Amino acid sequence: MSDLSSSGSRARGGRAERTSRVWPLYAGGFLGPYAGTMVTPILHEVADGLDSTPEAATAAVTAYMIPFAALLLVSGTWTERWGRRRTMRASLAVFVLASALCALAPTIETFLAGRVLQGATNAFTTPLLVAAISDSTPRERLGRALGLFAAMQAAGQTFSPLVSGVSAAVDWRLAFVFPSAVALALALLPPSEAATARRSAGRASWRVLANRRLATAAALSFLCYLPAMALTIIAILRADERFGLGPAERGLVGAGFGIAGLVCATTLGRLLDRLGPRRLGLAMNVLLAAGLLTAALGPTLTLLVCGVVLTGIAVPGLRSTVNSLAAGSAPSNRAGATSLALSAQFFGGALAPVLCVPLYAAHGEPAFAATAAAPALAILLLLSGRLLTTDRGAPR
Repeated sequence: MSDLSSSGSRARGGRAERTSRVWPLYAGGFLGPYAGTMVTPILHEVADGLDSTPEAATAAVTAYMIPFAALLLVSGTWTERWGRRRTMRASLAVFVLASALCALAPTIETFLAGRVLQGATNAFTTPLLVAAISDSTPRERLGRALGLFAAMQAAGQTFSPLVSGVSAAVDWRLAFVFPSAVALALALLPPSEAATARRSAGRASWRVLANRRLATAAALSFLCYLPAMALTIIAILRADERFGLGPAERGLVGAGFGIAGLVCATTLGRLLDRLGPRRLGLAMNVLLAAGLLTAALGPTLTLLVCGVVLTGIAVPGLRSTVNSLAAGSAPSNRAGATSLALSAQFFGGALAPVLCVPLYAAHGEPAFAATAAAPALAILLLLSGRLLTTDRGAPR
């Protein structure tokens, strides 16, 4: 594992050397989205195996998301104070234990407790990874690095249902073996110099997080993820209700979201280096709005799929934009800043089923189309140049 008590000094050497030093950080980015969605395709198997109901098993998603989003409010700053490397290894070890608790659970209550613990531990790893990548990457290549990280997150989201589904064909408990193996391997890796010691534990300040740039990043994060998560659910419902697709076909429609993000994330990261966060953010929010409207109102299945793909492209671009803004808003507490922006993202994702799905059930396609109001608000926010300055007024 990289030495995560890292500093603002940039990694030296060539491209291959930088990659060999920081690749565990990208691999770690795979775990958060993977663990969040891994139970979705096996809810019925979990319910049957634990003598419970599918409705009770569905709480496994909420049990992961709520502690994840809530702890992100504070986990980044705590991580900076405790020391990155120590926190990362402890969190990965606890994640392995939490996964074992899920796999060996005799009751649904024990299983849900394991999911809560999984979400809590990942709240400490994800912002830490973004902060370490930001510290160990030259500024002119930061967008590319964050794009690669977004690609790994998209990969976790894309392949999680596949691995869990294949495992559940034998035994649903085996689904927890793969993420546990990844976490254990990362925890046992010897330290490297991907990022050098930057500060002693205890110096990270909450006060530096009170700035307009970070507030903008958090708002953009929320406005991006709420409609994106609503689309991943409502597009499946529309594929069933309007086009009569079966479960396999609906799964392929949903997979288009993650696959598009995986394919395009690194290219979007390079664009971030060239265009900067404001211009890329504007372009991606326009693309997000177009994707939402196309998926909601397109009269053919082809247009529905196109809308899902367009949204899938926009989301990793916006993730990289938000991470860049957040990491740059408080250099002395990067993990704290990143965790606040990520908390807004996952609170948006958690609210999507509660706010948007009932509206769709009541009003149909117009309610689906109304989710495009979120990227419209984000565009207005980005056009307000004052909000993308530091407190000293230097434009970024």
